[in-house]
Amino acid sequence: MANPAPEQALEQARSAAALAKQAAELAEKYAEQAAAAAGAATGVDPTVYRLAIFVLAVFVGYYVVWSVTPALHTPLMSVTNAISSVIVVGALLAVGVQAAPAMGDGPLWAKVFGFIALILASVNIFGGFLVTERMLAMYKKKG
Repeated sequence: MANPAPEQALEQARSAAALAKQAAELAEKYAEQAAAAAGAATGVDPTVYRLAIFVLAVFVGYYVVWSVTPALHTPLMSVTNAISSVIVVGALLAVGVQAAPAMGDGPLWAKVFGFIALILASVNIFGGFLVTERMLAMYKKKG
């Protein structure tokens, strides 16, 4: 069979691309209709779905953390402390620094949430150092 001319191949590719685009648009339309129908049929608020995902993530995280071997626990705690230190910096900014003079001090709820984040991240860092010290003590020679 003879090869088609480059112009013919180009035209065939363009027509195939146009058909694929039409098919994708039609599939997107059907997917939107299906999602709207599923949401209307169940009558469940999307917040409930998000809450369910959060609860499942908590359980998965719990089992993942407790299945980590002790040899890996110390490096993971160090990473957790580093992340918490970034949270402390952000919380300090939320609590005490003005973003711009025109904005003023900022809303009170931002300062309250920043303070709560500061306290929780500080407790996490302190606990992480305690756990890390305890884990490192396991590797020291006795006597």
